[in-house]
Amino acid sequence: MRNVFVETDNVKRFLSALTALNQRGADEACLVVVDGLPGLGKTTTLKHWVARTGSVYLRAKKEWTPSWFMNELLDTLRVNPPHAFQKKYAKALEELAGRQASAALENMSFGLVIDEADHVSSKSAILETIRDISDMIELPTILVGMGKVNDNLARFPQVASRVSQKVRFEKASRDDVRALIQLRCEVAVADDLLDFVLKASSGFNREILEAIANIERFGLRNDPGPGGLGIADMAGQVILNDRASNRPIRVPGGL
Repeated sequence: MRNVFVETDNVKRFLSALTALNQRGADEACLVVVDGLPGLGKTTTLKHWVARTGSVYLRAKKEWTPSWFMNELLDTLRVNPPHAFQKKYAKALEELAGRQASAALENMSFGLVIDEADHVSSKSAILETIRDISDMIELPTILVGMGKVNDNLARFPQVASRVSQKVRFEKASRDDVRALIQLRCEVAVADDLLDFVLKASSGFNREILEAIANIERFGLRNDPGPGGLGIADMAGQVILNDRASNRPIRVPGGL
């Protein structure tokens, strides 16, 4: 499978939100919430953006404390953490502000991404620490969750008021599936098989990529012909595993 990042509709909505963030009215309103079910490409999208911009990525932990969060942030920034929390906070601000300024000189985006933010979106102490960092240097901060972040933040108006953009990742459209197959699969695929991938995957990126891997594996061993690999070619073959039952889903038409 080709290692290509595909700009799906979800990716485009995320990038549009970042553009809107840069045009915000209130300087302190620089929080972005990215929400959606697991398997829709949120983490892949954010990690790609982080790699492209040199931004900072953290995965929240269920038992995070402000000190643990700060230690992980400094470790990711490759800075030896001081002992006192106040000094850790000051050092993190200094390092983040410096990187943000360097990015601005190159007309690049820069921000802090906190994945699995459901773990911390109901914890006042962590949220206040994140808000303080974001406020102090007007740092775009992206909270990525699986459906609970917005509801949890509603309990903390001082934080929720800083959210200027909300992006919900939706299930893949037919055009998304076509783009993923065309750009990532090394085997041509006919429209009927494309439509079956959309149906069998229920629009989840994770399952679509699993299907592409199975299609490619079969197609490289069998000549798909000029029209691409179709349902008749793969009849009876496993295309992916059902996420609810973990049972294999086969292409229809086999014995």
